[in-house]
Amino acid sequence: MAKDKPARSSVRSVSGSEPKSKKQPAPTRPSGGQVARSVSAATPSRLPKVPLAKDVEREKAEKKAASRSVGKDSVGKDPVGKDPVGKDFSGKESAKSGASLAASSLPPAPPSGSVPVHAASSAKREPSAAPAATAKSSAKSASKSPTAGARQPSVPVVETVASVTPPSAQRSEATLKAIAAASPRQTTLQPPARQLGLRATRPEEIASVRPLEMRSGRSSEGRAPKSASDINGYAAAVRYLMERTDFERMRSVKYNEQTFKLDRMQQLLAKLGNPHEQIRTVHVAGTNGKGSTVAMIASMLQACGYAVGVYTSPHLVELRERIVINGQPIDRAVFAEGIKTVAKAAEKAGVEPTFFEVVTALCFKYFAEQAVDIAVVEVGLGGRLDSTNVIRPEACVITSIDFDHMKLLGNTLEEIAREKAGIFKKDVPAFIFESEPGVQQAIAEVAEKAGAPLRIVNKDIDYSARFCVTEDLGPHTRVCLYSKSSRLEHLPVPLPGEHQASNCGLALAVVDHLKTVGFDCPEDKITTGLAATRVPGRMQLVWDRPRVLVDGAHNPAAVGALMRCVGAHVPYDSMICVFGCCSDKDVLGLIDKVNLGADKVIFTRAAGNPRAADPEDLQKLFNERSGKMSQVAKSLPEALEMATRAVSREDLVCVTGSFYLVGETLKHLQHFDRAKGGKISAEIPE
Repeated sequence: MAKDKPARSSVRSVSGSEPKSKKQPAPTRPSGGQVARSVSAATPSRLPKVPLAKDVEREKAEKKAASRSVGKDSVGKDPVGKDPVGKDFSGKESAKSGASLAASSLPPAPPSGSVPVHAASSAKREPSAAPAATAKSSAKSASKSPTAGARQPSVPVVETVASVTPPSAQRSEATLKAIAAASPRQTTLQPPARQLGLRATRPEEIASVRPLEMRSGRSSEGRAPKSASDINGYAAAVRYLMERTDFERMRSVKYNEQTFKLDRMQQLLAKLGNPHEQIRTVHVAGTNGKGSTVAMIASMLQACGYAVGVYTSPHLVELRERIVINGQPIDRAVFAEGIKTVAKAAEKAGVEPTFFEVVTALCFKYFAEQAVDIAVVEVGLGGRLDSTNVIRPEACVITSIDFDHMKLLGNTLEEIAREKAGIFKKDVPAFIFESEPGVQQAIAEVAEKAGAPLRIVNKDIDYSARFCVTEDLGPHTRVCLYSKSSRLEHLPVPLPGEHQASNCGLALAVVDHLKTVGFDCPEDKITTGLAATRVPGRMQLVWDRPRVLVDGAHNPAAVGALMRCVGAHVPYDSMICVFGCCSDKDVLGLIDKVNLGADKVIFTRAAGNPRAADPEDLQKLFNERSGKMSQVAKSLPEALEMATRAVSREDLVCVTGSFYLVGETLKHLQHFDRAKGGKISAEIPE
């Protein structure tokens, strides 16, 4: 510090204080280190004692010091000096001195009779910011002093070795403030992502964070409708929905009966005539594989000649993707009119429905109006308190259970499994795939309590799977399933990845059960429908030359399965992974799984997701755990441009980590001609 230099230069050592003939032996440090040694230029026969300041005198001295001028001489007027913390010897506030002393470990108060010592010069005392100095540094300072070697009067020249501090209970106000300023701040428990230093959307970015529907075309114009009568088109309907509480986009949600209130959903549906009671359904819950299982069930039933409604979430590009009949999304005009009807019903019921509740009510209303033969309904979040859990289905399905949404559903797989199994109904068959004992036992307990017959594929239902390679299909898995009514042998799993075999077994078991409750499902049509299954946003190749693959894997288990799947089914020289995720996920687990397959990672964020983790924070965590190359892109288009310019024809670009990121990729690529291939520009062509 700047103030240290004059103080150090004024400190005198023994060697320079008098002629060599009278040089005194170097004094030794007292034991305990509490009291500093004291020497003088002409060592007197008896050193003068400097009395300790009383507490009252110390307070008075501090008050007087505040009114003193900066350069006023303090020698002879303050024999004990000022408080070593917060004041210097000229009566001036010394913030640096106080901070440095408070930052160091303060020794306990010395015993009665101890002598505090201070540096002084022949004329007057110099300010000193250093709380301690060694004999070596003192001698060095003295040798550089222009007065070194000159004989001095018998004013004691002393050296500061340790600081004397009053008991903590009697410290002055200035001392306590200095200690508080230098002490480490107490931290409170924070979510795991925050403990890692991750942050979601920054405050200055909030205004630009909007879903794709709100950032495209006319739908971003105008104000949100205040009432149902103001909804006069698709754009207005979307704006109305965006004003609803949306748990999918919220950073923190309380998962309880008050937040996720099924009573509110039932009141809303009652005003609509209870459309959910007019359709037959299959209910699908789980952590991973819900979308794939729903798609396989729907595709097989559609191939059997049935009108099949499908309700899934979230969407990738447009809201209408959530509500589909036989592969066709709900029409824009029908969507707008349906939202208006649901909004009127909510006003009559006197409730404020959430985003998901409004869309779910529209789904049931639309399926009932279109008289679908059956609807396959995917759970939004959890199961027990989900808005879809008002139906009485023909069958309930739970896919694989893994860690996700732990803050809401539980910290163990058993707790998560119980929440998922909350969709079970009395006398409604429940299907799961054989899993680890703890999870299976938890689900069995819920099923028994609910009175739902539990059927376990690969245990109660004969099932087998094997991996094979053929010329027409390449590497893939084939499954067999046997029951009293079906004998399905060697059916190719339509979706790549070993994890899809269990999803396929569940889908086949459900369709086989539907044959027993009135559905006509011949085996040849089941085979044809299964082969026709397509799932957007899962292992989907969306660009050629260079190849760009997207997958909405958003938890460690799903990303790990993706990396294994890519390695088994997609040949490539090297892979660049464009990665972004939500800050409330298991970020370290996700990064570790990405590191397994990617040769280079470009971290970015989805512009439409306020929960997105900052890409710079993700890169820091990645660099701590991997030596692979990584970059940061401010936006997804920029990341795609960086990736496609850095790869060759035989390389692969994989976009994953979030459905929001996959959706924005599909939306961005709509502006380009996929058939032409080539590098993807960050700029949208006119």
